[in-house]
Amino acid sequence: MTIQVGQEAPLFSLPANNGEVVSLEEYRGKNIVLYFYPKDMTPGCTTQACDFRDKVEDFSELDTVILGVSPDPVARHEKFIEKYELPFLLLADEDHKVAEQYGVWKLKKNFGKEYMGIERSTFIIDKQGNLVKEWRKVKVKDHVAEALSFVKDEMEGK
Repeated sequence: MTIQVGQEAPLFSLPANNGEVVSLEEYRGKNIVLYFYPKDMTPGCTTQACDFRDKVEDFSELDTVILGVSPDPVARHEKFIEKYELPFLLLADEDHKVAEQYGVWKLKKNFGKEYMGIERSTFIIDKQGNLVKEWRKVKVKDHVAEALSFVKDEMEGK
């Protein structure tokens, strides 16, 4: 069962790079950009994280927080954040349960090998906790600008 736009976003709690367990519920009253990515320190994921980093103030001005989720452990998130000065939380979904809840844990193929992993995806959750927009199979180029534009155009004042 995959979540649908218009439904309440599945709640979860995951360990974060700040040493705390972060719950989605904590962010009620704010818009949330929840993005799932395959792996810290890889080229596409680094570009995406840095694009979010470079727009974090714009999102913040729109009362929107950014949360990144991957199967990497907290220690690897800490190195990723330190290396690229990422100003938002990265959550460790090591058992990929949250990725499964959001329907982004998929069979992937790379160089002829099949394996399970994260399908790069972004979800926008409104202040009431409802899923209002999703992008699946995200291409990194221009994606953050598109997400920011959606928040600015569709969510401002709501």
